Amino acid sequence: MGSHRRLAQSGPDRSTRVTVLSAAAATAAAALAATPAGAAPQDTPATTKAKVDRLFEQAEKATEAYNKADERADTLRGQVERAKDSVARGQERINTMRGALGSLAGAQYRSGGIDPSLALMLSSDPDGYLDTAAALDRISARQAGELTDLQRAQRSLAQERTEAGRKLSELEKSRTAVARHKRSVEHKLAKARKLLNSLSSQDREEYDRTSRAGRDGMPDLGSAGPSSARAAAAIAAARSAIGKPYVWGANGPSGFDCSGLMQWSYAQAGVGLPRTSQAQRHAGRQVPLAQAQPGDLVAYRDDASHIGMYMGNGQVVHAPYPGAPVRYDPVGMMPVSSVTRI
Repeated sequence: MGSHRRLAQSGPDRSTRVTVLSAAAATAAAALAATPAGAAPQDTPATTKAKVDRLFEQAEKATEAYNKADERADTLRGQVERAKDSVARGQERINTMRGALGSLAGAQYRSGGIDPSLALMLSSDPDGYLDTAAALDRISARQAGELTDLQRAQRSLAQERTEAGRKLSELEKSRTAVARHKRSVEHKLAKARKLLNSLSSQDREEYDRTSRAGRDGMPDLGSAGPSSARAAAAIAAARSAIGKPYVWGANGPSGFDCSGLMQWSYAQAGVGLPRTSQAQRHAGRQVPLAQAQPGDLVAYRDDASHIGMYMGNGQVVHAPYPGAPVRYDPVGMMPVSSVTRI
């Protein structure tokens, strides 16, 4: 059974960040497209198309690596903020404890400044003195306990500060990984666009029409029903996304990459899926392809770098690649590595 944890949100700036990154990718692609054609002079249109397919595949793998790093950065960002809050609360507690200890020490000093035996001899009220001495003993015991608590709190605070520093360092490394994968995706997409622009208009149209067996319109999905009510809700969400653009790093609602579409669709059914296709393949029970039911997730290639949703009668819905909208395609468009029932 898949994880039903709440879908993590990265805050109100996430969609903006995705849009900016996508715009950067498009700008890089347009800039390189203006340079001389990238295909070698001896390349045939078929060879060029094969190179484009490989670049899209590499970009897809880099996109999933970007998604994983970005998700990790979001998680670490939350952990760092919670660690900072915990450290601040710990410091406030220590300050309060220090103040209480100071008050106790002051009272003890004011009341016990001379030798106890001499004070007893000079006292005009020995019984009252003995009562006061007993009270001071209790204060001393309490002070010792408070001091032990303070020392323990200081050690705990030092550990929390160390952990917060470690999380912050890890966050910076994750941000660096996000930026590295972002550059990799942009480079692959720009190179693919450059190659596509080297084709004639007729060859480009042919590529768009045949790539990954893309089809227009609504295919026959057969009569098989979904495996559960949540699968039915996810199917409805995925169908509503048909025609929306592929946007790398996006998980809806206006654009999607392949794993983003799966995550968003199941979120509409109240199910939280992991962000990457590699993690999504393990989010439920795996079944044979021959037993696939509508709503199952179909992962492609050995590394599960692409993923779609089975819709019935040998068809999936997925976000194919940049320039191709969310659409139906045959389940066998690429080598299937697993089928997962959520």
